[in-house]
Amino acid sequence: MRSSTTTRTRTRTRSRLRLAGALAAVLVAAGVATGPVAQADERRGKEPTLADLAQRHGRYFGSATDNPELTDEPYKALLGSEFDQITPGNSMKWYATEPRQGVFDFSKGDEIVELARANHQKVRGHTLVWHSQLPGWLTSREWTASELRAVLKKHIQTVVRHYRGKIYAWDVVNEAFNEDGTYRETIFYRTLGPGYIADALRWAHQADPRAKLYLNDYNVEAIGPKSDAYHRLAKELKAQGVPLHGFGLQAHLALQYGYPATLEDNLRRFARLGLDTALTEVDVRMPLPATEEKLAQQADWYREMTEACLAVRRCVGITLWDYTDRYSWIPAVFPGEGAALPWDEDLRPKPAYFALREALK
Repeated sequence: MRSSTTTRTRTRTRSRLRLAGALAAVLVAAGVATGPVAQADERRGKEPTLADLAQRHGRYFGSATDNPELTDEPYKALLGSEFDQITPGNSMKWYATEPRQGVFDFSKGDEIVELARANHQKVRGHTLVWHSQLPGWLTSREWTASELRAVLKKHIQTVVRHYRGKIYAWDVVNEAFNEDGTYRETIFYRTLGPGYIADALRWAHQADPRAKLYLNDYNVEAIGPKSDAYHRLAKELKAQGVPLHGFGLQAHLALQYGYPATLEDNLRRFARLGLDTALTEVDVRMPLPATEEKLAQQADWYREMTEACLAVRRCVGITLWDYTDRYSWIPAVFPGEGAALPWDEDLRPKPAYFALREALK
């Protein structure tokens, strides 16, 4: 339970944030830089972006995107200017890259990579092995272990080799555990057993030895059964010499379920295993309608997540799961919820955006 002092401090902080955010929005709209960091950047003729601010801490600040959105020029311009990292939301998933067995299509993924290259942004590949969004040819039949092992190896190595040298990091295995820390009953786990994870990491490393290889999941931000399972697995894989370099915490949060207060401690324990960590798919949804109070609480959470990452040296970066409510996945999946991102549907910055800037300064 929060103390009354903490509550008063939070209330004052929120009030200051709303005032500062409103003032900054007016000044930014008028083309006036604000604050000591911005004043320093006036000499360069622009206010520092989130990426600029993150780079000063040795981090990246990124956004997911998806191909249909790239026809939206105002959206695309902000994507290219505010962020220094991109994650393709769908175009590198199995259904997109190998729609028929042995027939690969990299056109959509290549479009994202070329956009990133043009904007001098790094790319996180997402994702090689996942139970969802698999093509029908893979899920519509039973495979023997040797058959599926060969299919999995070919898929991973073909995709990773295609993007060799162009992808900074891969989410190699995505969402491998249930909430209680048991293995998820996927086609890969059922047929190949838990060893498929180590194999996937080894095959990806063979295909691109310089890429950082991650395990990635949601509801692992706090210390608990699910993140404990990943910690045990990571410890085992490292002991076996398996090429695992990082752990991705998706950070799809919701105001109604509470903030993961042990996030920073959780990041630290994975760092102690010699792993990088990253917040890979960040959004903070809320029951609609959005209110001033909810937006202020959301801003607090964005700030606290960012501060937790900055406090742990091996937390290398933060990626929003797209940056604007215009293209958020939340309303379609969680009816009655939304307003999850730092920019609204009209590409206007919300209190969360100014909270991110505050944390990064």
